[in-house]
Amino acid sequence: MAGARRIGILTGGGDVPGLNSVIKSVVYRATAVGDEVFGIRRGWEGLTHLRFDPLPDPNYIVRLDRSNTRTIDRTGGTWLHTSRTNPKKMKASSLPAWFDPARVTEMTDADGVVDLTPVVLENVERLGLDVLVTIGGDDTLSFSRVLSDEGVPLVAIPKTMDNDVFGTEYCIGFSTAITRAKELINRQRTTLGSHERIGVFRIFGRDAGFSALYTAYVTSARCLIPEAPYDLDRLAAVVAADRAANPSRYAVVVTAEGAIWEGARMQDVGDADAFGHRHKANVGEVLAYELKARTGIESVASELTYDLRSGEPDALDAMVATTYANIAMDLLIDGVTGRMTAIRDGKYAHTELPKPGTPGRRVDVADMYNVERFRPRYEGKLGDPMLLVGLGGGVAAGV
Repeated sequence: MAGARRIGILTGGGDVPGLNSVIKSVVYRATAVGDEVFGIRRGWEGLTHLRFDPLPDPNYIVRLDRSNTRTIDRTGGTWLHTSRTNPKKMKASSLPAWFDPARVTEMTDADGVVDLTPVVLENVERLGLDVLVTIGGDDTLSFSRVLSDEGVPLVAIPKTMDNDVFGTEYCIGFSTAITRAKELINRQRTTLGSHERIGVFRIFGRDAGFSALYTAYVTSARCLIPEAPYDLDRLAAVVAADRAANPSRYAVVVTAEGAIWEGARMQDVGDADAFGHRHKANVGEVLAYELKARTGIESVASELTYDLRSGEPDALDAMVATTYANIAMDLLIDGVTGRMTAIRDGKYAHTELPKPGTPGRRVDVADMYNVERFRPRYEGKLGDPMLLVGLGGGVAAGV
């Protein structure tokens, strides 16, 4: 892509530490080569709800430069804000009042779902954007693939604390989440020991158990993952034995939000978001109740979810975020689009954008999890990548 580019950048879905490092690094690298960068606020909503009067609504479009991004990498969250907007699956009731009703009708299918993809394409063109840099998890990336297939040049960057995006071994936010979880669990050991309790820690992971598994790896805790339904009575016996063997008389178990015991079903609760996801009922509280009922030992549940999103990124996430941003700029400078930055086989790389409906990565139970002992596997790691999961151990191959 010769000459100066006009780059649009957005963050979608849940926030994680490291997003601001990507934004700043793209801005610094882009402006160094003469490109312009425009921040699209509130994720895809910034391209579905954007209005020109005659200039683009400043609530959704902001020009980014070295001055207004200079310090944003020192904090967590996303300076551009975010949303869970899915342009392909909108409700008419969620659209701004100024939308032309006739146009809305044109874009509405038989089920009443409004597909605003044409509006997004028009706004990208009207903004004069040459390329997009999109940062998000499965949902943000799936619509990125839709736009790429429609001919929009873009490069995507994966982020999610679940670390389950197809085609990459690492997503921004994962290391900080594990670091935060380790700190929180180790702090709570004192009160668990004081009261001689079983501590049940609920962590993110609706469908993938990477967050629970790696938290257990660094805290020497038992863990429960969605990929391996378990025997609740056996777990109760193991955890009770842990407590009995502990001089401080407590035990710890980490459960992913989607992990459930054999024969049980955890209900989804609340309204579905724009991508069809609902929250799981709080398995931590239910599990604590069941463990107490089976062992007679007081058990307490603690939430380790939104705390893990908060605050600045740890050193690894800051490094990966900065590197992903610069790989994205390398690709754009070389004229390569329609790709996602990635780590593959322990090395920085880029790969195809996940297609809509592509299942996320899952823990390779045989390779990474000891089902009998409810623990990560610590043995047999010689030759594994530094982060212990490679293309042959829990990462679906792509190109």
